[in-house]
Amino acid sequence: MVSMQSRVIKSFQIFTRQCRNMHLLKKEAYVDGKWIKANNNAVFSVLNPADESVIADIPDMNDADAINAIEAASKSFKTWKNTTAKERSHILRNWFNLCEKHSGDLAQIITAESGKPLAEAKSEITYGNSFLEWFADTARHINGEIIPSPWPNKQILLTRQPIGVVSVITPWNFPFAMITRKVGALMAAGCTCVIKPAEDTPLSALAAASLAEQAGVPKGVINVVTSSRKNAPSVGKVMCEHEKVGCISFTGSTVVGKILYGMAANGIKRVALELGGNAPFIVFPSADIDHALDQAMLAKFRNNGQACIGANRFLIHQDVYDKFVDGFKAKIRQKCVLGPGIKEGVTCGPLVNTAHVNKVADFVDDAVSKGAKVVVGGKFAKNLGRNFYESTLLVDVKPDMKLYNDEIFGPVAACLKFSNEEEVVKIANSTRSGLAAYVFTKDLGQSFRMSKNLEFGMIAINDGILSAAEPAFGGIKESGIGREGSKHGAEEYTDIKYTLMSGLDK
Repeated sequence: MVSMQSRVIKSFQIFTRQCRNMHLLKKEAYVDGKWIKANNNAVFSVLNPADESVIADIPDMNDADAINAIEAASKSFKTWKNTTAKERSHILRNWFNLCEKHSGDLAQIITAESGKPLAEAKSEITYGNSFLEWFADTARHINGEIIPSPWPNKQILLTRQPIGVVSVITPWNFPFAMITRKVGALMAAGCTCVIKPAEDTPLSALAAASLAEQAGVPKGVINVVTSSRKNAPSVGKVMCEHEKVGCISFTGSTVVGKILYGMAANGIKRVALELGGNAPFIVFPSADIDHALDQAMLAKFRNNGQACIGANRFLIHQDVYDKFVDGFKAKIRQKCVLGPGIKEGVTCGPLVNTAHVNKVADFVDDAVSKGAKVVVGGKFAKNLGRNFYESTLLVDVKPDMKLYNDEIFGPVAACLKFSNEEEVVKIANSTRSGLAAYVFTKDLGQSFRMSKNLEFGMIAINDGILSAAEPAFGGIKESGIGREGSKHGAEEYTDIKYTLMSGLDK
């Protein structure tokens, strides 16, 4: 009889062959409208995290390649900035339409390189496409101001002008959506860009660039530089410090964000940073517990916990703590189906790589060694492969544990008990992160108090999902600078120019 593991391996071999035959699976970088290799012909392998097979070998570019891409973006900016908002809107709409048409191909690539279940990859494409659609409309609404003048013969004009070349550095957890959210906004504003996708998931970026090319995006407006971890620091340094770069847009860890911020400071460059979180998920006694549990599953286990706004600390009022923990345990056992992303019914795929799954395991082991108790999960699922970790629920979590203070970024829910509103606000705010927070209560006054008192850039009341194209996405404290999505997302890539019109009475 063929074993489960053998069937899984066989299905992945078939899937990988399908991916290799897809026309959107690109094996070259994209610079100045051309599909190219690295200057030195170096390559690195992109692996499928479920079985660690090689999906493709792609260019391992260095700082010289990055400079060439920036020069191409700078040259293109001279003409792209002068296109009309209507023309930019039309091109973005074409890109959106093509991404919609090829959503199935894009989703397969995401699943292959990131490991997330195919249904979830399709949801990411829908989410990512929503930004292209949104910014296609927003392009025509980036407005200036005419301000009443204090002088009778003068007029004050404020206009928004594109900032220039934007260095876009994106993460592996949402490899398509993080590109469309940034690139749609900067293109709407009239900017050009160089994209450096994450080493684990560059194929989604290349596929997106291919569709952008087909949509009529002029050469040099979008450039994609791919590199391995070895070359990432030197490429990143060029992208932050080159004199022709006007802005650095980065989504990723706070540690890396601080490094890039320091590099950008050398040229006093604009930065848009969306960094790590340590999101509290707060449940008060008045909450609808069944609803809170359903939303907890979304807030924690979407993308298997690999989300910056994923719930990290579950702060549950003592009056409903036992009921919530029992319900959470049952939901995890029922809903968290671990396996390869292409297998029907799977809801939680592998973590992105071995180093990451080991980090998650280390967090759990540290907590258990300091007194935390495992309610469910808590170990590797080695029967599936090296990068699979069981969906885990921990109780008796304390402040001296790593996962209390640091972002887990994995399928581990840590529950803590609180007694009153003042206490939970203090616990929730006891972090330098300030991205997202979730609150469950039926008390209207309490909802507004929590929104005011929680030190986070985004607050979701009675909901576990808050991302969309329309609202302003971003954090405070060490979770970032600037906003993405909404009209503010496009305005991040503009400078305000003040023009004084004088002598109007002459």
